[in-house]
Amino acid sequence: MKLYTISGLGADEKVLEKLTFNQNIEVVHIPWLIPNIDEDFYEYIMRMSASIDDSEEFYLLGYSFGGIVVQEIHKLKPAKKIVILGSIRSDLEKSKLIKAGQKTNAIRYIPTRVFNGNTTLFYSFFRKLFDPKNPKLTQYFRVKDPYYLKWSMDKVAHWKFDKIPDVIQILADKDIVFPIKNSQPDFVIKNATHLFPATKPKEVSEILKTIFV
Repeated sequence: MKLYTISGLGADEKVLEKLTFNQNIEVVHIPWLIPNIDEDFYEYIMRMSASIDDSEEFYLLGYSFGGIVVQEIHKLKPAKKIVILGSIRSDLEKSKLIKAGQKTNAIRYIPTRVFNGNTTLFYSFFRKLFDPKNPKLTQYFRVKDPYYLKWSMDKVAHWKFDKIPDVIQILADKDIVFPIKNSQPDFVIKNATHLFPATKPKEVSEILKTIFV
């Protein structure tokens, strides 16, 4: 059975590489595409889903922003099972910070150059959100195109979605990006931050092996 995975905003497959699955699972990572200028979210989802072969059953797994994307893909190409790591099942689960970004449209007014992933300012912001104590954070976030980063953060802020009953949600108890208090996750990773797929791979893998069989 193929398991299609999508990583977090700005991250490549490295953040998920320590996860292990049952032997019958074939992992296919879908890399982030750079959005076209003013590209609609639906059009982007269509492009992200193009590599998925839905002529046979498959699974979906998404981390952070990737969790939002796989749920949107599920509308177009229904998966047998969907798991989201460090992500939300509806817009009602957004943090106060994200809701403020939606209400004020603040992200759209910030110059694109500010989202340059190579700047100290942007790195400091990401580090505080994801894992303040992790000195190796940059090794996981290697998709640094400024337009992609700004566009993606804006789409997270404005995402509207009704909860899908069969989506399996795994959250960390110390996640700042998507605080656990706003959700009712199926599984909780203890003493972990938003970066838990990379920092707590054993615990996460044990759960995933019971889901993707």
